Amino acid sequence: MSPLDAMTPFAALHHRRGRPLLLPNAWDHASAAALAAAGHPAIGTTSLGVAAAAGLPDGAAATRAETVRLARRLGRDDYLLSVDVESGFSDDPAEVADLAVELAAAGVVGINLEDGRPDGTLAPTAVHVAKVAAVKAAVPELFVNARTDAYWCGSDDPEPETVRRLDAYQRAGADGVFVPALSEPAAIARLVGRLSVPLNILWTPGGPGLAELAGLGVARVSLGSLLYRSALAAAVATAAAVASGGPVGPVPGYAEVRALSGG
Repeated sequence: MSPLDAMTPFAALHHRRGRPLLLPNAWDHASAAALAAAGHPAIGTTSLGVAAAAGLPDGAAATRAETVRLARRLGRDDYLLSVDVESGFSDDPAEVADLAVELAAAGVVGINLEDGRPDGTLAPTAVHVAKVAAVKAAVPELFVNARTDAYWCGSDDPEPETVRRLDAYQRAGADGVFVPALSEPAAIARLVGRLSVPLNILWTPGGPGLAELAGLGVARVSLGSLLYRSALAAAVATAAAVASGGPVGPVPGYAEVRALSGG
């Protein structure tokens, strides 16, 4: 039996040499269903989209109920679902593990667990390590993507801190690691060369494209809140076009959208 045969289907998508998993991020049932219908085998959620749609702040541990509710709705569908749980909505590893058990029961196959805090600082490494270890002990089959926000927290030299944290997270059992805001190709290549688990990069305008990231050894490329923010921009632009008498671009029809929910 090959190592791939022993992996879950979601984990296996992170181990296709030269073919990184492009993970688009949904915020409700229709956005997830539309992305799945477009051929994406795995869908993530965006914590910003989930929070903003509910009128709540992102990254402030305010959306646990909304996140679980959405997971229960999406976890019934055919695609593989990974959920952004911010920092686990708690600093108590047991509570984070309980959340992971609840999500896995809803059909979730992966979570994204971050070490950034609402005040712009990073959680102590030991705190995040304990969360990762607790989740893996409670739900071994759940793919834990351990994220560090070192590049987002204002350090003049975030690379050493990133390396130190990711080393600790993978030793704790993380199945993959995620470094948003890292876009410099040489730094990405250095990180890939020292990791023993797949590296996830956030796609950014002006940063490396999917083909370049694949060549650097990146295993997963997330779109984060990009699609949600693009949808907001499209809504405002469409209203402005109608107001000015300009053309409105092609949009899905009523019946097409209704069909996404089995209508």
